[in-house]
Amino acid sequence: MLRKTLMATVAATLLAAPAFSGGHSKDIVDTAVAAGSFETLVAAVQAAGLVETLKGEGPFTVFAPTDEAFAALPEGTVESLLLPENIDTLTAILTFHVVPGKIMSGDLIDDMMAATVQGGSVTIDLDNGVMIQDANVVTADIEASNGVIHVINKVMMPEG
Repeated sequence: MLRKTLMATVAATLLAAPAFSGGHSKDIVDTAVAAGSFETLVAAVQAAGLVETLKGEGPFTVFAPTDEAFAALPEGTVESLLLPENIDTLTAILTFHVVPGKIMSGDLIDDMMAATVQGGSVTIDLDNGVMIQDANVVTADIEASNGVIHVINKVMMPEG
């Protein structure tokens, strides 16, 4: 249940980046949908059954890949992940992009580790801009009513 919730949060956050104007009265999912540049993320969150989780109380920090980030995956990857038999893998990937709590860019420390909802950890690197694992943060601190979204340029894959 927690895994689905986190996955939904990640997907919702990823969809919210373009819609960050006008305050933060919308939750992560609604913010992502309104942004218009997270169609793939939103579809993945819906396929994984994580929408209600990401609309939950939170707070959540979502590192949201753009549609372009999903398009950069090897051909057929997204389509395969959206198949019902691959929901566990999809959920693991989506929840790897979600951290419990609200972490704003000002809270980041170089080389810090953050535990994800998926169970793994991500490393934050501040040496050459802000990076989460090997993804660049392209837009930070998009506040939502139940957390914050940081837009990234790559889909992060959990180990294993």
